[in-house]
Amino acid sequence: MLKHNTLVFKILTALILGCDFHRSRISSTTNFDASTTNLLHATLTSLMTELKLSGELQFDNLHHAAKDFGNRYHLLPAAILHPKSVSDISSLITYIFQMGRTSGLTVAARGHGHSLEGQAQAHHGVVVNMESFGQSQGMQFHIHGDKPFVDVSGGALWINILHESLKHGFAPKSWTDYLHLTVGGTLSNAGISGQAFRHGPQINNVYQLQVVTGTGQVVTCTEDMNSDLFYGVLGGLGQFGIITRAHISLEPAPKMVKWIRVLYSDFTTFTKDQEQLISSDSSFDYVEGFVLINRTGLLNNWRSSFKCKDPVQASRFFSDGKTVFCLEIAKYFKQEDAETIDQKIEMYLSKLNYNESTLFVSEVSYVEFLDRVHVSELKLQEKGLWDVPHPWLNLLVPKSKIHKFASEVFGKILTDTSNGPILIYPVDKSRWNTKTSMVTPTEDIFYLVAFLSSAMPSSEGTDSLEYILSQNKKILEVCETAKLETKQYLPHYNTQEEWRTHFGSQWDVFVRRKLTYDPLAILTPGQRIFQKATSYL
Repeated sequence: MLKHNTLVFKILTALILGCDFHRSRISSTTNFDASTTNLLHATLTSLMTELKLSGELQFDNLHHAAKDFGNRYHLLPAAILHPKSVSDISSLITYIFQMGRTSGLTVAARGHGHSLEGQAQAHHGVVVNMESFGQSQGMQFHIHGDKPFVDVSGGALWINILHESLKHGFAPKSWTDYLHLTVGGTLSNAGISGQAFRHGPQINNVYQLQVVTGTGQVVTCTEDMNSDLFYGVLGGLGQFGIITRAHISLEPAPKMVKWIRVLYSDFTTFTKDQEQLISSDSSFDYVEGFVLINRTGLLNNWRSSFKCKDPVQASRFFSDGKTVFCLEIAKYFKQEDAETIDQKIEMYLSKLNYNESTLFVSEVSYVEFLDRVHVSELKLQEKGLWDVPHPWLNLLVPKSKIHKFASEVFGKILTDTSNGPILIYPVDKSRWNTKTSMVTPTEDIFYLVAFLSSAMPSSEGTDSLEYILSQNKKILEVCETAKLETKQYLPHYNTQEEWRTHFGSQWDVFVRRKLTYDPLAILTPGQRIFQKATSYL
């Protein structure tokens, strides 16, 4: 680990915190001056000749690395590294680090390209293709003992981990709603889904990491060994190192899932039931929910996948354009429990206060349930509606502020939900490990509210990118003016002052870790938290 005296820390702090990133620095038309461009070309030539790689350094066909799921930022790199070993990644970063501040090169790890704001892009830098790295690395299962786990590459996809784990009768405990993401990508953020109330996010279900820091050092870290780096990298937005391997906690896997949806007309009753469910140790295994505004034909759409308990009564339910709230819950079970599972579910449901005519139930395999979003992805791809801008906004709202938030946003700022789903569900932070870099509200119970909009590129109406971004801005302004104390999940800011506010009391620790593990700000420039210094004081 690097050792820094006070003077060095002050110098480096001045260099990487010296100025904010402005919009001109992040546009796809950013211009480097001639001397900087020449230096980059010389550096890349040196990379080709000096690095001893088992993988490949690619200098053409780079456009796919300048695109992500958000489809708003397109920053072309100078090269793509397709590593076959950890030493490939380490050698690249070490070489750039040893060049010092005279080099403008940065490095970004790119998984499945599901970033929203160009976070995995590196303008005129090097993008590390972690998916190709994941394909060259195997999975090692350790399922005996008190803490079963799987040792996987940081470039492995969660969907592949699921399929391989099930062959051993096990599965990871915590998931995201979409499984076609890499381990390194979700662990660098948090990895939250409807299981988080019970198991915490994915960053709380990791025993060990292998990390390549911004100095090129390969470090193995756990809660007890190199713990500062371990906790820093988890939820650290890629600022302290590239996750190259991880030990993921496993549990015995269920076979089947009872997947249930019910509706509420009253927000207070809806949230009361959600909070009751996440406080119980013996209830459902998954708790989420979503907001429905001006959606009259919704129940008919559900009938293709769900069985309605009372079709006659359900046919009489109309929202009349009002805002309604869907509770989505699931109970996992094994085949030997099939005869008793319905009785358990009836008991759990009897404690809830939903509209009884809107009970919809589906029985699916565990894999079908966890990979449910991918089914929608394939349908959207067929229609050409997947590769569009996705101006998503994810917020963490304290429990004490959620009703104020709902009254200001649902039905006022947002008058429709046709641009994409709005997820809303509570989690209990008291069950989490709070030493990681992830930033949350101060209250133990807070809600994830996710506005998952899709914009039509040619539109000038309410489904246009400009309109949705204006709505997002209004929501953020309400949060600020009403002092709702929200935090962004998958955060995005344009100035360092905004980042400082986001991290709050954790900012000083975050900066110290940056100066320790990535002192030249080489890693993950697309987060736009720190700026790489390219000249001496």
